[in-house]
Amino acid sequence: MSQPVPPPGNPFADGAAPAPEPYPAPPAPARSNLGLGIAAALVAALVAGIVYGVVAGEIEREIGWAAIGVGFLAGFAAGKVGGPNRILQAAAAVFSLGGVYLGQLVAIAMIAGKELKIGFTEMFFQNFDLLIEVWSESKDVMTFLFFVLAGVGAFAGVRKAGA
Repeated sequence: MSQPVPPPGNPFADGAAPAPEPYPAPPAPARSNLGLGIAAALVAALVAGIVYGVVAGEIEREIGWAAIGVGFLAGFAAGKVGGPNRILQAAAAVFSLGGVYLGQLVAIAMIAGKELKIGFTEMFFQNFDLLIEVWSESKDVMTFLFFVLAGVGAFAGVRKAGA
């Protein structure tokens, strides 16, 4: 007895599994877009710095991991938008220092505003010179450690985004 011949064009007729489809090609690597990466780092550092300041002002204490977070977010945004680039690492680190500084000023304004019973906006915008003076007088080793942590976080963020 001979086996029936399957009709042409039907690969499943003989019970064989279909041939696997090739995987789609991976997406092309992101091009280095330095300008957008720098802009993303700046925006992320400012937003994260403000959030950092609000949290520190509410609990009336600075948190080291939050400073790392400011840097990491600035670096991650720069790396995702701009690609892996050493210039973006440096820019994200500088912007994260500014973000932590802004956050410290926001925290001081919140704490001083509570004590003086004035609003945050009045304290921050109308007494900015006083805020800078208070920051200068209250800075210590921990203040600069937070800057270092933010810079390290920025480098790590760019590297993580490029991985």
